[in-house]
Amino acid sequence: MLSKADTPGNAARKAAATRAADASPAVSTVELLSHGRTVIQTEAKALGDLSAMLDERFAEAVRTILATPMRVVVTGMGKSGHIGRKIAATFAATGTPAIFVHPAEAAHGDLGMLVAGDTLLVVSNSGNTAELRPILAHAAALGCAVIGMASRAESLVIRRADVALMLPQAREACPANIAPTTSTTLMLALGDALAVAAMRARGVTRERLQALHPGGAIGARLMPIADFMRGAEHLPLVAPDRPMREVLVTMTEKSLGIAGVVDDEGMLIGVITDGDLRRHVDRLLTSTAREVMTRRPKTIEVGARAGDALAVLAESRITALFVVDAPAGARREGQAGRPVGIVHIHDFAAPGPV
Repeated sequence: MLSKADTPGNAARKAAATRAADASPAVSTVELLSHGRTVIQTEAKALGDLSAMLDERFAEAVRTILATPMRVVVTGMGKSGHIGRKIAATFAATGTPAIFVHPAEAAHGDLGMLVAGDTLLVVSNSGNTAELRPILAHAAALGCAVIGMASRAESLVIRRADVALMLPQAREACPANIAPTTSTTLMLALGDALAVAAMRARGVTRERLQALHPGGAIGARLMPIADFMRGAEHLPLVAPDRPMREVLVTMTEKSLGIAGVVDDEGMLIGVITDGDLRRHVDRLLTSTAREVMTRRPKTIEVGARAGDALAVLAESRITALFVVDAPAGARREGQAGRPVGIVHIHDFAAPGPV
């Protein structure tokens, strides 16, 4: 009687794993890095060629998108279809209403997703994919504008397009020049270029982007810093002549690893961090806040976004940041503004605003 480990199914799987291991050639790290860099360099060169090829047809395509009464409908087959889905999502995320329609499914009843007033954006490397014929014919019957993206000038897509966007005929990064790699990178980049150019031409604001990205990391970064900051009751503030013994008590009570030093006007003139404590450890018991503080501290304006604060924290390699409300022109020399709140790096890891 066979044990579970010796069943025919397990034995077959073990044999297959052994054959796969034996068939896999030993490849050095140097070779693998070389393969990876070759792919990236191949695609980077093609992107440079694409940039050089942009001409008035690109501008015409953007104007067509801006003038579209309804939506941009993106279509493409196979790997081009996967890129098309991303392009449609990028349009929608940047202020241009857009959807993706699979061309084969369109021919089986989904043609109704394309309506008069839409602009059809067709993505195809060869430009001759047979599945694209029905949706191109339907677009023509509806009078929809067609933007074609392909690499062959005499292809079906380019011939049927009102605006033709040519892709460079670049070699695929695949060694056999078969698997879509370079071509899909080019399509994705050109789609991004169309979406961002349309966004900028529309004057889409950060507030509009926030409305389109209410969730996830993007939404959090676009939220006002006031939604994350801890208010006045959490501020670890001390006077310049405060003995460091008392400053340590304040820092311990607030548990933020920082204290702000404010003058008689309530303006921030310096900060004391855990790093400052270590640098002055030999004289903490005899010093005042003024003698230990770091002058000209990093701050963030109360009207800033969470992403701005995160950038300051990362660039300055600090963990806490005072939020101030005084405009630069109203400050005296040495003043950083009036502190109204504080943010800690951990505040941004929370599921929602503090």
